[in-house]
Amino acid sequence: MKTATLPGTTSYNAGSTLWGAVRRVIAFFKDNRTFTFGLLLLLALYLFGFIGSQLISPKRADMGANPLNLGPTGEYPLGTDGLGRDMLAVMVIGIPNTFKIGFLAGAVGLVIGTFIGLSGGYYKGYADTVFSSFADVMLVIPTLAILITVSAYVRVVTVEVMALIVGLLAWPLPARVIRAQTLSLRERLFLEVAKLSGANDFEIITFQILPNLTAYLAASFVGAVSSGILTAVGLEVLGLGPQNVPTIGRTLFYAFKYQALFRGMWWWWGPPVVTLAIIFTGLFQMSISLDKYANPRLRGYQAQLIARSRQSSRKLRASGKV
Repeated sequence: MKTATLPGTTSYNAGSTLWGAVRRVIAFFKDNRTFTFGLLLLLALYLFGFIGSQLISPKRADMGANPLNLGPTGEYPLGTDGLGRDMLAVMVIGIPNTFKIGFLAGAVGLVIGTFIGLSGGYYKGYADTVFSSFADVMLVIPTLAILITVSAYVRVVTVEVMALIVGLLAWPLPARVIRAQTLSLRERLFLEVAKLSGANDFEIITFQILPNLTAYLAASFVGAVSSGILTAVGLEVLGLGPQNVPTIGRTLFYAFKYQALFRGMWWWWGPPVVTLAIIFTGLFQMSISLDKYANPRLRGYQAQLIARSRQSSRKLRASGKV
């Protein structure tokens, strides 16, 4: 069965060649340099943590394994903290853990939000009313208060448990976005054609609606990852995150607890802050780039700006000022 798509969207073609897919990916990265820049930032940071964790012994991140409160030296490039941990080892272990929490939480939130958004938007009626009301209630309730309560009662908090706790409350916003787009797509002619061809609801949702939601799913995922990392760091700074493994938020918790800022130990709180700045800068760059595809009005506005800029350049050349 062929897939009907909207004008300007990516067609779902199961028979496309691998080389054709690679060329489209390369073209996408060339045309979206903001997205590429953000992705490269995140990739470089993750590789720093992943490769560093293979070269540096994780025991150097244990409490009491090194001298206390040392500034950066040749042996300890990022110094040691007040707990006797090598800060370089803490960072190379903590960065992948923080990424893991964010991506798992984003995936959980996106899967739940997509299911609820597709179900409510496609079937409408009673199901839509229930799902929409539930999402509206969840958006109003202060999420941080719920997360603090749940985290306080969970005895053993691992990286996976932390991601699950954050992800279970990260679905309302993706659900509203996917529901709104599904309601719009549901009234399009190509879905009526699919129904007349004998396609059932599962085939219509999977092969007709989902391919047209790719940009929205990508944008929602980036937003969910950003929200997941921010929420997880907030909980960890309060002392409610994973206890036995280093993370960026947990490092900041110890830095604040032992007053590293007032003691002039910039190497304790500086690297985590810089790391978070790089993470959110990369995610922001990816988000604003994906908005061009998820927001047609923005895409049209950018096209108008480019057209006006070219028109102004032609006028300047014609007047002889350039």
